[in-house]
Amino acid sequence: MGQAREVMNGMTEAIVRGDDEALRALYAPDAIADRPDGPRLEGAPAIVEYLMGFRRGFPDLSWENGRQYESGDTAIDEGHLVGTHTETITSPEGELPATGRAIRVRECDIVTVRDGAAVEHRFYYDQLDLLTQLGLAGSGAEAAAVPGPRAATDQAPARSTR
Repeated sequence: MGQAREVMNGMTEAIVRGDDEALRALYAPDAIADRPDGPRLEGAPAIVEYLMGFRRGFPDLSWENGRQYESGDTAIDEGHLVGTHTETITSPEGELPATGRAIRVRECDIVTVRDGAAVEHRFYYDQLDLLTQLGLAGSGAEAAAVPGPRAATDQAPARSTR
């Protein structure tokens, strides 16, 4: 396992545990992050606050790993965020009060590491799917059914390249 994979795994564990100090230690001070729901985040404190704001909204947050990749200084994870929106989500754009709804949203993280710390983090998820599962979008703002995990035989095996 390379350094990029170690950092990515540490990030995932810190987010799921809600450990902002451990998460902050994995980012370079001047790291940047691109996200689907707003402008670029600049600096470790801004990135950690954004991620932990989401995590606080889903106290039971977990990660279902789908695929993992690593090549040189970059690690990629594909999977699903799973949790129940029981607390307010805070972000630089404002607050989203708890809906009490469960989610299972496909998500992808791409992390580039230098000298043992993440310098760039790009994450992607389907915003419409998230809002629909929360009951905030769609026909009549009715929540969509939360997709269940696929059968193990339906999933592609995890791969790592170095």
